[in-house]
Amino acid sequence: MPRNQFERMMFALMTVLVTVHAYVFYSLYVVNGSTFTQMTGEAHVLDAVRAMGGVAVLGRNIPIWAVVLIEFILAYSLEVLVGSPLSFKLACKVFDPRETHPVLFETAIICATVGIMCPSMSFLAAILYYPYQYMEFNFFTLLANWIKLICFNFPFAFFSQLFFIQPLIRTCFKAVFRRNSAEPAKA
Repeated sequence: MPRNQFERMMFALMTVLVTVHAYVFYSLYVVNGSTFTQMTGEAHVLDAVRAMGGVAVLGRNIPIWAVVLIEFILAYSLEVLVGSPLSFKLACKVFDPRETHPVLFETAIICATVGIMCPSMSFLAAILYYPYQYMEFNFFTLLANWIKLICFNFPFAFFSQLFFIQPLIRTCFKAVFRRNSAEPAKA
């Protein structure tokens, strides 16, 4: 879809904007919500986060907007520098983009991107959200937390990217970057 470097950067920007918000919501509410509410005695997750003084990042509690900003910067950098280029190359190793139906080729790119970004971002999250306040750093605890995060995040990443986020972003991208009407439509 994106034809030049500017369009690739904009596509990555649009994708990461939606994805980071989805993952912060997923992480706070689905994965950690019950833990937060039990720790604080609050009935709602946002109230629990407020009662804790924010979300613990590198051993310090910070507001949710700062968590979104940190994850956005990390995810966008990783997506632009590693995720997109490598996922396209991996998809091209399996399928020839000139001979493969575009939906199948785009699905291969999405799957490759999830396979690269999920373990990478989970590793960064394992470092950022390591329980520094409660224990000294231990490499094996970090490794266990990383594997646990991959197990939580991979199914969500795969299904949300394949069936929700990427179709939404591709539709929005096509609306923003309208193609020349003289181009033949692909079936």
